[in-house]
Amino acid sequence: MNAGVHGVIIGGSLGEASTLTTNEKEELVKFALKKIDGKIPVVLNIAESSTKDALQQASLAKTWNVQGLMLLPPMRYKSDDRETVEYFKTIANSTDLPIIVYNNPVDYKIEVTPDMFEELLVCKNIIAIKESTRDVSNVTRLRNRFGDRYKILCGVDTIAMEELLLGADGWVAGLVNAFPNETVAIYNLIRSGKIEEATKIYRWFMPLLELDIHPKLVQYIKLAATQTGLGTENVRAPRLALAGHEREKVLKVINDGIAARSSLSIYLDVREKTTMYA
Repeated sequence: MNAGVHGVIIGGSLGEASTLTTNEKEELVKFALKKIDGKIPVVLNIAESSTKDALQQASLAKTWNVQGLMLLPPMRYKSDDRETVEYFKTIANSTDLPIIVYNNPVDYKIEVTPDMFEELLVCKNIIAIKESTRDVSNVTRLRNRFGDRYKILCGVDTIAMEELLLGADGWVAGLVNAFPNETVAIYNLIRSGKIEEATKIYRWFMPLLELDIHPKLVQYIKLAATQTGLGTENVRAPRLALAGHEREKVLKVINDGIAARSSLSIYLDVREKTTMYA
């Protein structure tokens, strides 16, 4: 929050949410809400295998007082287009909370196509798309078709600047957990039209951002957050903390980035007033 982020999404599906019990998710939500104290929205991610479980999670999220939901297609089962649309509609129609649809066919094997988003227009509380197809042209495709009906949020760190320049409204970031100032600075500089300055930070950031697109992103980002004093390396089984050559290799990327940070300080004190949430 001190860096200027506009919202927090917790229970990330590629993170450790799958290792949390429902009671632990409640504890996590309430802890976040208490710490944030209404200053920015708290959004809970829902990644369930059945419609019944997703409905229950959405209902609980409402009672826990989150400000929004991020929703994935069904987990494990590869639903077809009709099933996926029906799933999203069912969850959206069960709540008045605003919803971000997380579109990540690379990791979850289900793509939410523009035709499917067309069908979802009837759900007024589906307001945003976490765009993680890794196809930067999809930002333009969505904008051409839907105008400003959906907020578009880049969900892949390594193409965030490209998508922001193409008209994405925001960035659901990963390395923000370790480097919040630099993440927010890139966003704010782009919004302010200071592309050269944003590019300088982005080029410095790229080796670190690439930690976000590895299967062990949880371990990598937690190690980075440990090195910047914002977290710990603790993970839940079956994940294990990094060890040996792999840890040394990732640690070098992180420490090299930290060592070069000071040269960016003149670009970091940038504030952008608008928020990604309507």
